[in-house]
Amino acid sequence: MKKNIAVIGCGHWGKNLVRNFYELGVLSSICDPDLSIANTFAEKYEVKNNSYTEILDDPNIKGVVLAVPARLHASMAIEAMNKGKHIFVEKPLAMNEIEATSMIESAKKNKVQLMVGHLLQYHPIFNKVKDIVLSGEIGEINYMYSNRLSFGKIRTEEDVIWSFAPHDISMILSLANQEPEFVSTHSISILQNDIADTATVHITFKSGLKSHISVSWLHPYKEQKLVVTGKSAMIIFDDTKPWNEKLAIQRYQAEITKGLPILKKSDQEYVKVIEEEPLKNECQHFIDILEKNIKPLTNEVEGLQVLKVLSASAQSKVKNETIKL
Repeated sequence: MKKNIAVIGCGHWGKNLVRNFYELGVLSSICDPDLSIANTFAEKYEVKNNSYTEILDDPNIKGVVLAVPARLHASMAIEAMNKGKHIFVEKPLAMNEIEATSMIESAKKNKVQLMVGHLLQYHPIFNKVKDIVLSGEIGEINYMYSNRLSFGKIRTEEDVIWSFAPHDISMILSLANQEPEFVSTHSISILQNDIADTATVHITFKSGLKSHISVSWLHPYKEQKLVVTGKSAMIIFDDTKPWNEKLAIQRYQAEITKGLPILKKSDQEYVKVIEEEPLKNECQHFIDILEKNIKPLTNEVEGLQVLKVLSASAQSKVKNETIKL
């Protein structure tokens, strides 16, 4: 397998990308503004430690992975695409729709692929959730919600919505399989002025389907849970549980007795899914893009849809009103 991928940024999340691309046998170079970190990783994984310019000028590098601050996504991605490199950029795609549009135009002009790191789209459990929904096993979706809560890590360059919610927005848009129409957000800034620490984002779709996402980095314990409520059953994807307990189906019945709705439920049924590392699946998908010239699952169109919801959420937070997309 050709070593033709460079990872830019070896920090909090980038180090995981470096490890996976190395294990998959395609890592050629790394780059990080902290030279001590860059040298450590170059030595550990026996790869080149190059400047960004050197990486872009290297004809053997076909794919560039950007694990850098979101404010740098557009400028660095466009520079690389103008050099003919395929791009895997971490979420969010960009900081606004103008930047995202420029990135999309650059990918089209240079005939390269642009992939966004919406990791949970590559999670075997979430893929099984989609399969169950599509099969009709739980009936028509009535409601969805997702919680992504933890105690830290606090960001200063972006609020908790932009930091945590892209993954959840991506999942909910995928399951809804329709255009969102309204977005409203309620948030609280406690630790830093004007940077939300806790927030709830409500999304209403054109069919009337509703969902919400709760995010916080000021929560006493970690919770990563997606619940999809259908007419006859609920799907619970709890990513903090052991693998064999991450996915469950809760069947229920609603009956009217003496004019009142009465709920009856069965025991939860755990759904077996073959264990795989989501990040390794995501990295392998980028390799397949380079080798087979296929369209990314989480491509620029999907990335822009998520960004539009993020942008509407930001507007809603500032204006304290519901935003129509």
